[in-house]
Amino acid sequence: MNETLRLALSSLGVNKLRSFLTMSGITIGVFSVIGVMTAVSALRGSIETGLSFLGANMFQFGKLPTGLQIGGNDSHKYDARRNLTRSEADRYTQLMAKIAPVVCLKVFETDGAIQAVYGGRKTNPGLTFGGTNEYFLVANQYTIELGRNFTGSDTELARPVAIIGQDIVRKLFPSESPLGKLIKAANHTYLVIGTFAAKGSMFGQSEDDIVMIPLTRFLSDFGAEKYTINVATQAPTQAAYNETLDEGVAAMRLARGLRPEQPNDFELYSNDSLIAAFAKIADVVRAGAFVISAIALLAAGVGIMNIMLVSVTERTKEIGIRKAIGARKSSILAQFLVESVVISVAGGLVGILAGAVAGDALALALSAAVVFPWGWAAVGLLVCSAIGVGFGLYPAWKAASLDPIDALRYE
Repeated sequence: MNETLRLALSSLGVNKLRSFLTMSGITIGVFSVIGVMTAVSALRGSIETGLSFLGANMFQFGKLPTGLQIGGNDSHKYDARRNLTRSEADRYTQLMAKIAPVVCLKVFETDGAIQAVYGGRKTNPGLTFGGTNEYFLVANQYTIELGRNFTGSDTELARPVAIIGQDIVRKLFPSESPLGKLIKAANHTYLVIGTFAAKGSMFGQSEDDIVMIPLTRFLSDFGAEKYTINVATQAPTQAAYNETLDEGVAAMRLARGLRPEQPNDFELYSNDSLIAAFAKIADVVRAGAFVISAIALLAAGVGIMNIMLVSVTERTKEIGIRKAIGARKSSILAQFLVESVVISVAGGLVGILAGAVAGDALALALSAAVVFPWGWAAVGLLVCSAIGVGFGLYPAWKAASLDPIDALRYE
């Protein structure tokens, strides 16, 4: 067996360029599937924290679903929906007061050009800017580092106060405390009363580049009619989550004035629904990667067969000499099969390593943990071995079946 392996490797070494080009097809096919699986596995590994932007036992209502949940053919049905207004949000809060006292109201400005300004310094455009109430921290998993949170009176009196994230602190207040300072955002002035503790990034987007003001001040400054409010509700306990969710849907329908026969004209989402939506997207991506890889591997397998048939033709006289001096049919068969498998597995190994590196690079860019898909790597090697055997069997059998007399006469 060692001699067979040595002969196979030396034969491949004679035609390095041809062997490399044959391997490339396998490498591309394996690279595509391993790269995608690595990226998806890395993202799924961090999905619990990455997509869990809602607090524990939270669910949220909004006019529109999140980007993960909107299908390509469904977006038109949301165009005619009414905004979720402040009065409807307040009505919902009243209806849920005894069941779930923690109700966070929030609204965000979608204009990507907003900057925060202090003195001669300013942030980059595109910060997260919105209005909320005192429950924003628990609903969105933020904490206060300096200063204080909003209070009920801040919202009731529409005070021009703000809480800012750490990216804002670093850019506007590199060497002084931000507390008690006046900043400008969207041409309005706000007093900084607190700073959020650093939270990091979610899928490459910083969660510390944020300025929040009281909801009532936001609607007063920018016009309530232009914005739709998101309503996040926390169930008292995990055990009461489903009951609270059912009560919440009923309360929102009442607040929106819907009749029993009318469908919901709002969206409900939670951490679980977002995770499920991501899983659906991941399944589609996986399916696409499998199709692309299957085509590439099939083409690579045909390439291996063709190259091995050419190799058999080129080495016909060599095969005749080996048979004439006593080489068995099984030895010839094994040599050519080993060549085919080595080409396929070598291409697969390169594809696995390149795919893992590319997938993890994408994961790192999206602030996800680095992983190595051992399971998929093992499957990839098995598939490559099967391709080597399957597509190399006919050329190997043809070589092993050559008549030694005819092979020696071959020119």
